[in-house]
Amino acid sequence: MIQYAEAEIKYTVMDYTTLDGWKQDNHAAALAAFLNTCSDMAEPIWEVLCKLAKDKPEAKVFFELFFRPVLIEDGKIPLFTGYFEPELKGSLTETSSYRYPVYALPKEALISRPWFSRRQILETNVMNGRNLEIAWVDDPVELFFLQIQGSGRIRLPSGQTLRVGYAGANGHDYRSIGTELVKRGVYEPHQVSAQVIKNWVRRNPIKGKELLYHSPSYVFFREINDLAPERGPRGAMNRSITKMRTVAVDPKFVPLGAPVWIEKDGENPLRSLMIAQDTGSAVKGAQRADIFYGTGDVAGMAAGKLRDTGKMMVLMPIQQAYALLPDGAI
Repeated sequence: MIQYAEAEIKYTVMDYTTLDGWKQDNHAAALAAFLNTCSDMAEPIWEVLCKLAKDKPEAKVFFELFFRPVLIEDGKIPLFTGYFEPELKGSLTETSSYRYPVYALPKEALISRPWFSRRQILETNVMNGRNLEIAWVDDPVELFFLQIQGSGRIRLPSGQTLRVGYAGANGHDYRSIGTELVKRGVYEPHQVSAQVIKNWVRRNPIKGKELLYHSPSYVFFREINDLAPERGPRGAMNRSITKMRTVAVDPKFVPLGAPVWIEKDGENPLRSLMIAQDTGSAVKGAQRADIFYGTGDVAGMAAGKLRDTGKMMVLMPIQQAYALLPDGAI
């Protein structure tokens, strides 16, 4: 184990023998996820590693031979959360049951930054008569959480599903409504989950509506019609992500497409090799990660409960790992 600190960032090159549970993991599943996005990594060293991975090597040996785990710390407390692909009930036409629109991106939202806030979008006529409605859903609370997740499916009355993905946002910062409920003294931090928040908003419709306005950020969508139903939604690398093998990270610290070793503590400890294939507006920091739990309500319940500490190591190409260290430190 070799350590090096630069400004407020500390790098520690680890040994695989120190990774808890490394030997027991399904490295082949991680390699399959890695192959899904490694072709899109532009740096020459990643191109070489991707070509080697396509030769179908023994997965565990491949990672151990060409990578070194690096613990990157920025002084912030590590935090692991979960996300999922929600499935909402909706319609392609507005009805008395389906009356909450899922909007496409207005062009001016990309020009004027920040654009109108969530409250202004929903309480003025700025969106009226523009034919930007992709679909209508039956629950404004589920729509709010669809915007947090950034992608999802809408199940239509016919039984077919419409897939939507992130198209852009209004330029306002996201504010956590869970944190706001804690500030107001409604809940203790350990009590807050997505389901708890949803239930509180539904029990308190007037206060709940105002709580949703606490976050001025508003996400717009686009229809996704070129993904097979069995595939996961697209992540930040514009490729399908994989249940329990994809993690959203802060690309300031973790290269998109890189393998990461996760040691999540808490009620249900997790030790797993994942691939950094996504990002998120709330995912900021060297030890901040959001684990993809899959699609639907079951995945949503599991992801919504997750708020644990632990540590994450980035598997970096050997040359890059040791290049982080000053001369003579190896």
